[in-house]
Order: sequence, then structure tokens, then C-alpha cells
Amino acid sequence: GLAVGEAIAAAKVCRIQSSRQLGRFKEGSILVTEMTDPDWGPILKKTKGIITDLGGRTCHAAIVSRELGIPAIVGTGEATKVLRDGQEVTLSCAEGDEGFVYDGLLGFAEEKVSLKKVPKTRTPIMLNIASPGGAFRWWKLPCDGIGLARIEFIIANRIRVHPMALAHFDELEDREARRRIDNLTRTYKEKGDYFIDKLAQGIAPIAASQHPRPVIVRLSDFKTNEYAALIGGEQFEQHEQNPMLGLRGASRYYHEKFRDAFRIECEAIKRVRNQIGLNNVIVMVPFCRTLGEADKVLCELAANGLVRGRRGLEIYVMCEVPSNVVLAEKFGERFDGFSIGSNDLTQLVLGVDRDSAGLAELFDERNEAVKNVVREVIRAAHKVHCKVGICGEAPSDYPEFAAFLVESGIDSISINPDRFIETKKIVAKAERKRK
Repeated sequence: GLAVGEAIAAAKVCRIQSSRQLGRFKEGSILVTEMTDPDWGPILKKTKGIITDLGGRTCHAAIVSRELGIPAIVGTGEATKVLRDGQEVTLSCAEGDEGFVYDGLLGFAEEKVSLKKVPKTRTPIMLNIASPGGAFRWWKLPCDGIGLARIEFIIANRIRVHPMALAHFDELEDREARRRIDNLTRTYKEKGDYFIDKLAQGIAPIAASQHPRPVIVRLSDFKTNEYAALIGGEQFEQHEQNPMLGLRGASRYYHEKFRDAFRIECEAIKRVRNQIGLNNVIVMVPFCRTLGEADKVLCELAANGLVRGRRGLEIYVMCEVPSNVVLAEKFGERFDGFSIGSNDLTQLVLGVDRDSAGLAELFDERNEAVKNVVREVIRAAHKVHCKVGICGEAPSDYPEFAAFLVESGIDSISINPDRFIETKKIVAKAERKRK
């Protein structure tokens, strides 16, 4: 399968076939499963490594393993059939792009690197972070802030409840969901305050870990199937054939059905910035398809007290849809910055399902078509004096892609923490060549 990270782990296999079996997971094991989900967070923190049948370099298991600093092998096709529960194995991601699983507990050496030897770069190198634990695990790295703070993990693991089930609790029909929500929110007068409080408590430590350096918080970008998996979620979500291209990101924020959910999300961000005082938080809008959608989202943000320019608030937009590139100058006039999401952008430029193990070799950010659109958005953004960075997996996965970004004039690079030191070296070398 595909190797994620560069670490090695040796432990017993714990095979989990579905979320119903999570209770039998043994701490310190290597998790072997078909595919992980966002609500598996608690057990992923206890595993030494992950092996999946499905998925590619941008799947959930790959993203989480990078943040936790553990090795993962994804898209093996048959790990759940070949590996036995309790079998002792050694998982290696230290041998190139391909990951290997060896029978038995093999010995290996660990290399220690002094942070004092990490080279300085003109290009800011930031981190991709998904949880407060991840922020404090990696805070000692001499980075320039957080270029992508994902809040989906906070919602899935800390809040666990669909925001609409809180905002419209009286309309909730599922008795078991009502009981669970009552139990979680028993100390709150208003159900929505639970969401605001827990989300603010999750974002604030991430922002504090880097203050006063910038922390770019991406607004929620769950797909409908992921929202439906939250407590009380099934009542509020429609089934979609292709959630990846469905009601997600920006399109939800102004949608009549989900406005109340977005309102309490904005309240949490306001609390972090205005009450707690972490004004280094930058808001970022994901999956914004059209200029009209951009205008609607900015109006919705303003209506909820998040006004671009007020109290120093900057609002960025993800560049992950081809229309963001084609109309880059016009998008750039509406926002303070772009952050290239190379995962979705590659998927949509090449027409390849990024989570398909069978198409993994076609999903490649180094493809000339992808590199051309990256160059174009950098050029167009700079033309209208708009900053442009990148927060996808490409610079973490491919050292040569980080060098390409420097040559193209990128303003910042945000990468997975486990690739920080190596990326700093690559960027420093590329900058010396560019002089």
C-alpha cells in the first residue's frame, strides 16, 4: 500500500471491521481496518500505526496519522484478509513511497534531529493541525503559524452532535438522540451554547499554541454523510449519491436549512477572537464554487458579526475548485488570501476520486495540468495583491513539489508536522537556487 509518513511501528494487530467494534480495540495495537471515519478519533490516539484496505494519500487515516506522528499504510486492498487479529507485525513507512508490513516484531533505530539545525527560510512554513492535542504536540517546531486548522475533528470527537439537532432540539424526532443530547448538554441553559462552548474550547488552544503568529481556521467542511453520522444528524441530512460534490462547505452557510448551524459556528469563532482575545485567528471559507456564493457567504459572516477588516479580521478562501483558478482575480478582490487545497483541486482538475485505491497512481499533484493551475492562481492572486499559500498534502508527500512552489512564488506553505523539518531543508535549498 501507500506509505504515509516515515515512521516505523512494531506491535500486535487489532482488526476492526466496523464502528460497532471500536470498544474491543486494544491500546498500543496496530489498527487494521477497511477505512477509518472521523468519529474514530479516540482510538486513533491510542494506536501505534494504521493499515487500511481502502483510501489514498488524502484519506482520513492518512491525514490523522500525519498529525499524530504515527505510520500508516493505506489502500493495501487486502490487509483485513491477510493480517490476523493478535499477529505481531512491524509496519514500515521508512522505505519510500510504498509501505511494508513484516511478520514479527523487528528492531529498528530512531534518529533524533536538533531543532537548532533547522534552516531558516524566507517563505513562511506553517503547520496543518486538526486538534488541540496536535497543536501542543508540535508547538516546539519553529514554524510560522498554522496554515490550516481543521475543525471537523473537534466537532466529531468533542461535540459529537449535529448543530441543527441543537439549534432545533424541539423538532428532533429520534428519542435516543434526544436522550443523548440531553445528557451531553445538561449543564447548559440553551442547547446551542453547548456547541459554541465546545467548539471555542477546541479552537482556542490551537490559536493559543501559536499566538501571535497567524492561525487559519477553516470553517466546517463535513460532507452530508459525515454530518448524518453525528448525533441527531440523520433527520437533517439528505442522502446524496456523491457527497464529495454535494452540499458541503460554502453552500451550507447561506442555505436556508442550515443557516442556524452556521450561526452558532460563527458565535464560537467570535468568542475565540473577541472574548478570549486570540485575534490571530483568520477565517477561511472552503469549497466556494462561484463569485455569487462568495458574496453570499461574506454577507452571512457579516450578519453573524464576522466582518472582513473589523477588529483586524482577515477572511481567506480555499482554492480547490477549478472556478477559483479561472476567476482568481475576482475571487482575490473579495478575500484577503487564497489557500490552495491541492487534494480537492487535483481531484477536480484530473477527474480522479482522491480516495480510490484503484486510481491512486493517477492522483498526482505533480501532474503538469495541476502544476499549471497552481502557477496560474499564484500569478492572478499577486496581480490583485492577494496572498496565496497552500495547505494540501502535496508539499508533505513530494519534496520536489515544495521546491516547485518556491520557484512559482508561493507566499507560504503549510504542511503536515511530520514533514516540517524536511520541508524546511528543501525550501531553503530552493530559495538559495532562486537568488
